[in-house]
Amino acid sequence: MEARQPLLLALNAGGSSLKAKLYSLGDLTLRLETSARLDGIGRRMARLRIDDVGVSVGAVSDHARAAEVLLDRLLPGAGTAASRLVAVGHRIVHGGAQFTGPVRITSDVARQLDSLSELAPLHNPPALTVVRAAALRYPRVPAYAVFDTTFFLSLPPHAREYALPAEWRYGRGIRRFGFHGLAHECMTRHARQLPGGVRRLVTLQLGHGCSAAAVLDGRPIDTSMGFSPLEGLIMATRPGDLDAGVLLELGRRGEAWSTIGHVLHREAGLKGLSGASGDVRELLELEVHGHEGATLALAAFHDRILKYLGAYAAVLGGLDAIAIGGGIGENAPVVRARICRGLEWLGVELDSGANDDAVGVASRITTARSSIAVDVVPVDEELLIAERVRDSLPVAAHADDSAARSAS
Repeated sequence: MEARQPLLLALNAGGSSLKAKLYSLGDLTLRLETSARLDGIGRRMARLRIDDVGVSVGAVSDHARAAEVLLDRLLPGAGTAASRLVAVGHRIVHGGAQFTGPVRITSDVARQLDSLSELAPLHNPPALTVVRAAALRYPRVPAYAVFDTTFFLSLPPHAREYALPAEWRYGRGIRRFGFHGLAHECMTRHARQLPGGVRRLVTLQLGHGCSAAAVLDGRPIDTSMGFSPLEGLIMATRPGDLDAGVLLELGRRGEAWSTIGHVLHREAGLKGLSGASGDVRELLELEVHGHEGATLALAAFHDRILKYLGAYAAVLGGLDAIAIGGGIGENAPVVRARICRGLEWLGVELDSGANDDAVGVASRITTARSSIAVDVVPVDEELLIAERVRDSLPVAAHADDSAARSAS
């Protein structure tokens, strides 16, 4: 690192993980200095990776402890690097109607974010835990929230509104927000930078949470997630699309709303359908050995993805490209192959060799003859977080080293 450049930290809390990237900031440009990822929060053994070096760190009980462990390695103590930190950016999944762009986290903002936790219980609470942990560690460094919902602010009204009375839609704020916005924006940016550009694009974020978006000329016009991150594709522990009548019937039978909420967020999806696991890697192994639940869950998973791809091809008036990201999308060639083979009627022609080689790297996995290009896109949410925070900082913050020192 250059001695005088200020530093910007991007933190990205997942359900059982915490990712971080540290950037140096000079002349408005961002240069990656160090990256870190801690996986296995809440499990018997967690693993921390700093750049290309991975180590086991024992049990990490929660996200507060995860932040301590990760930041102890990334920015140890109160040394020179920590003293040059000018801002910390956090990914927050649900910004509600009140947050439409990056915002500095004050005590009032933190209270408002807490009030949205019920809408994204797998995401907002862990992220806010990391916000508090970082604030305790760097009390004089400003923190900013960057929202997954921002990318979908431009959804057209017919895609944004549910078919509900105005009193519910406007009086109670029931509308479609869309999620995984940073991931979908990253994939959109990749597609728009390809030679000739891409007009009609579907982006697929496939991980523990899954979503699809229809993007026309770089702007989203539809997305699979709505009021909360429960809607749309089948996910690891969330059901995706579900007839509201199921909830009415469960309520009529006396099921507690707390139980319904717990099941919908943590026990449904691939886990509920298979009866075995919500992890696609484990389900693929079980499928090979004839596990009926795993076979059923994976078939439903792929079928739901194909339904959305077909629907979005219609919404877009045709399709030029598909971008696939996320932990499953970037690392599971067999899943991508099944998706592509289900789209042969659209003219998708899979390059099997390219697909097998595309593990964690950007790559085109269709042949030159394919009517629709399919690209694997490693999603870099932390870079987008850092860019949003950089653009929100006072100009003086990245002018010289004096601002970096004063922030500490």
